[in-house]
Amino acid sequence: MSKMRYTTFHTADAVVNISIFDSEGSRMQAHAIVKSMIPDASFAEQLRGITEASKTVAARIEELTERHVSPVFRRYYLSDPANQAEHIRHGHDCAESIVGQSPLDHTKIAQWIWLQEDGECHCCTDGLWGNRYGQLWQGDPELKLRGNAADLTEKALERMSQSLLSAGGRLSDHCLRTWFMVRDIDVNYPGVVAARNKVFAKSGLTTESHFIASTGIGAYHRDPNQTVSFNAFADLTLSSADITYLKGRSHLNPTAEYGVAFERATATDYPCHREVLVSGTASIDSKGMIVAQGDILAQTERMTENIE
Repeated sequence: MSKMRYTTFHTADAVVNISIFDSEGSRMQAHAIVKSMIPDASFAEQLRGITEASKTVAARIEELTERHVSPVFRRYYLSDPANQAEHIRHGHDCAESIVGQSPLDHTKIAQWIWLQEDGECHCCTDGLWGNRYGQLWQGDPELKLRGNAADLTEKALERMSQSLLSAGGRLSDHCLRTWFMVRDIDVNYPGVVAARNKVFAKSGLTTESHFIASTGIGAYHRDPNQTVSFNAFADLTLSSADITYLKGRSHLNPTAEYGVAFERATATDYPCHREVLVSGTASIDSKGMIVAQGDILAQTERMTENIE
């Protein structure tokens, strides 16, 4: 039996929203969003509040479930990463990512934490962390890559492919989710698409086989000269029989129809539960046309309907 639980708690300076997925026979998972409650405070004050609140997330989940959880991936959302990223104290316990995306509530920082029961991670290579169950999370590498958006995308995917090969996996078989954060996305996204298509074709990912669930979104790297940053999730334990690619064709057209290569969603079947990884989703219809152009409320409703 599977169940979802949701809870919210407040500290002096922050609010934490937690969703917990618990399935009998499976390891529990949770996601937490940590937000500042002092929008007019300085970045240093907001960071302090976020940091203190995030330290208590695992303990709060354990109080509710009586089960031990650990972070496996952590992402910071910053309003000005070029000046703020250097103040982030890294946890050194899981994959981490820093992106320049201002929180919608006009604060300067927010944090997303992905946690798992018995999920303690170890660092495999620069930015890549894994647990003892064969799951891997690619965070931000320390190695600085140079080049245009196409070059950076190709290098990131090739690097992920080599990491998976070293661990006994393949990009085409075991990478389940990718995120591309793109500076000046209206200018640089075509380069991301072209490079992704190139690497995927070389890796056997085509319209006749499948692609990978993905997000390509406007965001800023801490290095102003880096136009693309990349994160990913992979699971070496899955076989092709465990993975289903979800189309949603009543609402969404195949991405290949407009020249891009990603799956709308990927479902993975484990012995006791199913997980669904949904791609970045916009307000579009089954022909790829924008729905409710200029109307943010109607577009949000369509986007959530597409996800559903």
